[in-house]
Amino acid sequence: MRRLADLYEALDQTTSTNAKVEALVRYFKEAPPEDAAWALYFLTGQKLKRLLTTKLLVGWTQELTGIPDWLFAEVYASVGDLAEVIALLLDGLERPAEPEELPLSVWLEQRLLPLRDLDAVEQRERVVSWWKVMPRRELFLLNKMLTGELRVGVSATLVIRAVAQVAGLPPPSVAHRLMGTWKPTPAFFKQLVSPDVSDGDRSRPYPFYLASPLEQPPESLGELKDWLVEWKWDGIRGQLIRRQGGVYLWSRGEELITERFPEITEAAAALPEGTVLDGEVLAYENGRPLPFAQLQRRIGRQKLTPKVLAEAPAAFIVYDLLELEGKDLRERPLRERRAKLEALLKDRPRVPLSPAVKAESWDELAKLRDQARERNVEGFMIKRLDSAYLTGRKRGDWWKWKIDPFTVDAVLLYAHPGHGRRSSLYTDYTFAVWNGQELQPVTKAYSGLTDEEIARLDRWIRAHTKEKYGPVRSVEPEQVFELHFEGIQASPRHKSGVALRFPRIARWRTDKKPQDADTLDSLKELLHAVH
Repeated sequence: MRRLADLYEALDQTTSTNAKVEALVRYFKEAPPEDAAWALYFLTGQKLKRLLTTKLLVGWTQELTGIPDWLFAEVYASVGDLAEVIALLLDGLERPAEPEELPLSVWLEQRLLPLRDLDAVEQRERVVSWWKVMPRRELFLLNKMLTGELRVGVSATLVIRAVAQVAGLPPPSVAHRLMGTWKPTPAFFKQLVSPDVSDGDRSRPYPFYLASPLEQPPESLGELKDWLVEWKWDGIRGQLIRRQGGVYLWSRGEELITERFPEITEAAAALPEGTVLDGEVLAYENGRPLPFAQLQRRIGRQKLTPKVLAEAPAAFIVYDLLELEGKDLRERPLRERRAKLEALLKDRPRVPLSPAVKAESWDELAKLRDQARERNVEGFMIKRLDSAYLTGRKRGDWWKWKIDPFTVDAVLLYAHPGHGRRSSLYTDYTFAVWNGQELQPVTKAYSGLTDEEIARLDRWIRAHTKEKYGPVRSVEPEQVFELHFEGIQASPRHKSGVALRFPRIARWRTDKKPQDADTLDSLKELLHAVH
């Protein structure tokens, strides 16, 4: 555990990319495989399910420290992170001069995970005994694991770079091995860093290539003939894999969703062995995409009844070929991969090829882009025909030219602390619009402000708090923000009756008063206009 605490601290105390990679390399070289596998598990964003309830952890902390409910609530509201609050409050307890040091894997496999099978009395006895002897840094990490909230401030790209350096492998090979579902075992970590680059997992997807937003005029890309233009489909990005008699459908979030889409699985079974397709799962009927809301209704159902399948029939719209007959084609130019796709996907209605959008000029393409919403798409994808299929977001060859977002001016009503480094700042916000004479909450948003704006808004929130609800603050309804969002749909789960898709903060409208904010009626008019 101490080695992981050292790594966590080293990563948290620097903004230097190289310093982060050096710290990761040092850890993976020194840690035994059984510990390295668990550290990798957390570093790549995976989490344990919550082992203990917040109520139990808070109660045990108050028993040990004697802190009353009101004071604990004040400290929690100030700090904003339960694991950190507990570690700080327990730091005053006397501890042994040389505390016991156990490997990370022992902590997890022999101490923490077995807690689930114990009653509350035994859970308390064990956890309190650990709290009394652990140094604060390790106690903080322990609490994060107990609450299922351990996150480490480093990107997956840097973790892959570090592992690749340790293993002497190309980063794409490491990224590929980390895709899909894996367990944090010594055997997995040894396989990950093995110099043998052959991989035996037939279900494993490839790392996704991501497009960058097109923020300059499209004419700056040069001749239109050098680019493939497709509609930007509004669905679930995924990879469809046909290998060794099996079919696997992975989402970009590395979730195996094969069983959710039986019609796609059935269609993919007819593909040649050793085929991997990149594309989009859509609600799709009669050759046209249906609104994303219909796909959402299907995703939310636990049981796929015939009625559900009929209401939202699905297809996998294909726009790239990553593997054919077991051969990795990602280094081949897009025009070659596309030609192979055209031959492969003839007469496959549930696995159709994403059509190329034809235009004589960028101006003509811009006019076609205006049709995006009525086609239930988000704009265009623009891909260089000579491009390879890369890993991650590499600027230059793949662009997304999205339609302009919807906008709404809304009033800030509630603020919630952030996570990790921002756990002491109010960074998550609830916004409202006017419903008659009252402000009606309609959405939450947490991205779009600069660090300077977040700090300034945090100071304002603390000075203009009306009420506190645990870590959440209700603020005076004075600040107006312009929000952007990609879609709107009716939602019986929301009191407002509407749900906004991908809301984010566009700008802080210090030039506007609360009475200038939009109304719920205007959002509902937009809802009817769109649908």
